[in-house]
Amino acid sequence: MKTRHVFSVPDVAAASTAMAAARDGGAADEDISLIARSDIELDVIPDERKVVEGDFYPAAIRGVAGGAATGLLAGLIAIAIPPLGITLAGAAAMTLGGAAVGGWATALAGSAVPDPVRRQFQEEISLGRILIVVDAPRDVLHRVDDSLAALGATRLPFDKPTVMS
Repeated sequence: MKTRHVFSVPDVAAASTAMAAARDGGAADEDISLIARSDIELDVIPDERKVVEGDFYPAAIRGVAGGAATGLLAGLIAIAIPPLGITLAGAAAMTLGGAAVGGWATALAGSAVPDPVRRQFQEEISLGRILIVVDAPRDVLHRVDDSLAALGATRLPFDKPTVMS
Protein backbone atom coordinates (compact mmCIF):
# COMPACT_ATOMS: atom_id res chain seq x y z
CA MET A 1 0.00 0.00 0.00
CA LYS A 2 1.18 3.48 -0.84
CA THR A 3 1.12 6.48 1.42
CA ARG A 4 0.97 10.11 0.37
CA HIS A 5 3.41 12.73 1.62
CA VAL A 6 3.35 16.39 0.59
CA PHE A 7 6.27 18.81 0.40
CA SER A 8 6.38 22.54 -0.29
CA VAL A 9 9.01 24.40 -2.31
CA PRO A 10 9.20 28.08 -3.28
CA ASP A 11 9.31 27.84 -7.08
CA VAL A 12 9.29 25.67 -10.19
CA ALA A 13 13.08 25.28 -10.29
CA ALA A 14 13.09 23.93 -6.72
CA ALA A 15 10.18 21.62 -7.63
CA SER A 16 12.16 20.20 -10.55
CA THR A 17 15.15 19.54 -8.28
CA ALA A 18 12.91 18.00 -5.63
CA MET A 19 11.24 15.68 -8.18
CA ALA A 20 14.66 14.45 -9.31
CA ALA A 21 15.64 13.82 -5.68
CA ALA A 22 12.39 11.91 -5.07
CA ARG A 23 13.09 9.72 -8.12
CA ASP A 24 16.66 9.17 -6.87
CA GLY A 25 15.18 8.17 -3.50
CA GLY A 26 13.18 5.41 -5.16
CA ALA A 27 9.83 7.02 -5.95
CA ALA A 28 8.42 6.00 -9.32
CA ASP A 29 8.10 8.86 -11.80
CA GLU A 30 4.34 8.35 -12.16
CA ASP A 31 3.95 8.61 -8.35
CA ILE A 32 5.20 12.21 -8.22
CA SER A 33 2.72 15.03 -8.85
CA LEU A 34 2.60 18.77 -8.44
CA ILE A 35 -0.03 21.17 -7.15
CA ALA A 36 0.24 24.93 -7.59
CA ARG A 37 -1.81 28.06 -7.98
CA SER A 38 -3.88 27.91 -11.18
CA ASP A 39 -1.81 30.53 -13.04
CA ILE A 40 1.38 28.60 -12.29
CA GLU A 41 -0.19 25.26 -13.25
CA LEU A 42 -1.40 26.65 -16.57
CA ASP A 43 1.93 28.23 -17.48
CA VAL A 44 4.63 25.81 -16.38
CA ILE A 45 3.37 22.49 -15.03
CA PRO A 46 2.86 19.68 -17.57
CA ASP A 47 -0.55 17.99 -17.52
CA GLU A 48 0.88 14.61 -16.53
CA ARG A 49 2.28 16.16 -13.32
CA LYS A 50 -0.95 17.80 -12.16
CA VAL A 51 -3.05 16.27 -9.41
CA VAL A 52 -6.50 16.22 -10.97
CA GLU A 53 -8.32 13.81 -8.72
CA GLY A 54 -11.10 14.98 -6.50
CA ASP A 55 -13.05 13.05 -3.93
CA PHE A 56 -14.48 10.74 -6.63
CA TYR A 57 -13.37 7.28 -5.43
CA PRO A 58 -13.84 7.78 -1.68
CA ALA A 59 -17.28 9.30 -2.29
CA ALA A 60 -18.29 6.47 -4.62
CA ILE A 61 -17.24 3.84 -2.07
CA ARG A 62 -19.20 5.56 0.69
CA GLY A 63 -22.20 5.89 -1.63
CA VAL A 64 -22.20 2.22 -2.60
CA ALA A 65 -22.08 1.19 1.06
CA GLY A 66 -24.76 3.64 2.14
CA GLY A 67 -26.99 2.89 -0.85
CA ALA A 68 -26.71 -0.86 -0.33
CA ALA A 69 -27.59 -0.52 3.35
CA THR A 70 -30.57 1.68 2.53
CA GLY A 71 -31.73 -0.69 -0.23
CA LEU A 72 -31.40 -3.70 2.06
CA LEU A 73 -33.33 -1.98 4.83
CA ALA A 74 -36.08 -0.93 2.42
CA GLY A 75 -36.22 -4.47 1.00
CA LEU A 76 -36.52 -6.05 4.44
CA ILE A 77 -39.26 -3.62 5.41
CA ALA A 78 -41.07 -4.39 2.14
CA ILE A 79 -40.86 -8.15 2.86
CA ALA A 80 -42.49 -7.53 6.25
CA ILE A 81 -45.53 -5.96 4.53
CA PRO A 82 -47.32 -8.96 2.90
CA PRO A 83 -49.63 -7.00 0.56
CA LEU A 84 -46.55 -5.67 -1.30
CA GLY A 85 -45.58 -9.21 -2.32
CA ILE A 86 -41.82 -8.58 -2.16
CA THR A 87 -39.67 -11.70 -1.84
CA LEU A 88 -36.05 -12.18 -0.78
CA ALA A 89 -35.05 -11.81 -4.42
CA GLY A 90 -36.85 -8.47 -4.47
CA ALA A 91 -34.99 -7.37 -1.35
CA ALA A 92 -31.70 -8.39 -3.00
CA ALA A 93 -32.63 -6.39 -6.10
CA MET A 94 -33.42 -3.38 -3.93
CA THR A 95 -30.03 -3.75 -2.25
CA LEU A 96 -28.22 -3.79 -5.60
CA GLY A 97 -30.30 -0.90 -6.90
CA GLY A 98 -29.57 1.12 -3.78
CA ALA A 99 -25.85 0.43 -4.13
CA ALA A 100 -25.87 1.50 -7.77
CA VAL A 101 -27.82 4.71 -7.17
CA GLY A 102 -25.84 5.57 -4.03
CA GLY A 103 -22.50 5.01 -5.76
CA TRP A 104 -23.51 7.00 -8.84
CA ALA A 105 -24.94 9.95 -6.91
CA THR A 106 -22.06 10.32 -4.47
CA ALA A 107 -19.42 9.81 -7.17
CA LEU A 108 -20.93 12.71 -9.09
CA ALA A 109 -20.95 14.88 -5.99
CA GLY A 110 -17.43 13.80 -5.02
CA SER A 111 -16.01 14.63 -8.44
CA ALA A 112 -16.84 18.29 -7.81
CA VAL A 113 -14.91 18.40 -4.53
CA PRO A 114 -11.26 19.50 -4.81
CA ASP A 115 -8.43 17.13 -3.94
CA PRO A 116 -7.85 16.77 -0.15
CA VAL A 117 -4.27 18.05 -0.47
CA ARG A 118 -5.46 21.15 -2.31
CA ARG A 119 -8.17 21.76 0.32
CA GLN A 120 -5.80 21.33 3.29
CA PHE A 121 -2.97 23.48 1.94
CA GLN A 122 -4.91 26.17 0.06
CA GLU A 123 -3.06 28.96 1.89
CA GLU A 124 0.33 27.52 0.92
CA ILE A 125 -0.81 27.29 -2.72
CA SER A 126 -2.23 30.83 -2.73
CA LEU A 127 1.20 32.13 -1.63
CA GLY A 128 2.63 30.80 -4.90
CA ARG A 129 4.46 27.81 -3.46
CA ILE A 130 4.60 24.52 -5.37
CA LEU A 131 3.47 21.33 -3.60
CA ILE A 132 5.22 18.08 -4.47
CA VAL A 133 2.95 15.09 -3.84
CA VAL A 134 4.67 11.71 -3.53
CA ASP A 135 2.71 8.44 -3.35
CA ALA A 136 5.01 5.58 -2.42
CA PRO A 137 5.50 2.69 0.01
CA ARG A 138 6.64 3.81 3.47
CA ASP A 139 10.20 2.49 3.10
CA VAL A 140 10.66 4.58 -0.05
CA LEU A 141 9.06 7.62 1.59
CA HIS A 142 11.66 7.56 4.39
CA ARG A 143 14.43 7.96 1.80
CA VAL A 144 12.45 10.58 -0.14
CA ASP A 145 11.72 12.55 3.06
CA ASP A 146 15.43 12.70 3.88
CA SER A 147 16.42 13.67 0.32
CA LEU A 148 13.88 16.46 0.07
CA ALA A 149 14.65 17.79 3.55
CA ALA A 150 18.32 18.07 2.54
CA LEU A 151 17.23 20.23 -0.41
CA GLY A 152 15.23 22.56 1.82
CA ALA A 153 11.75 21.31 0.89
CA THR A 154 9.26 21.69 3.73
CA ARG A 155 7.40 18.52 4.66
CA LEU A 156 3.74 19.37 5.25
CA PRO A 157 1.57 17.49 7.76
CA PHE A 158 -0.07 15.01 5.39
CA ASP A 159 0.51 11.28 5.83
CA LYS A 160 -2.41 9.32 4.47
CA PRO A 161 -2.88 6.11 2.54
CA THR A 162 -3.42 6.64 -1.15
CA VAL A 163 -6.94 5.62 -2.16
CA MET A 164 -7.13 2.80 -4.71
CA SER A 165 -3.34 2.28 -4.86
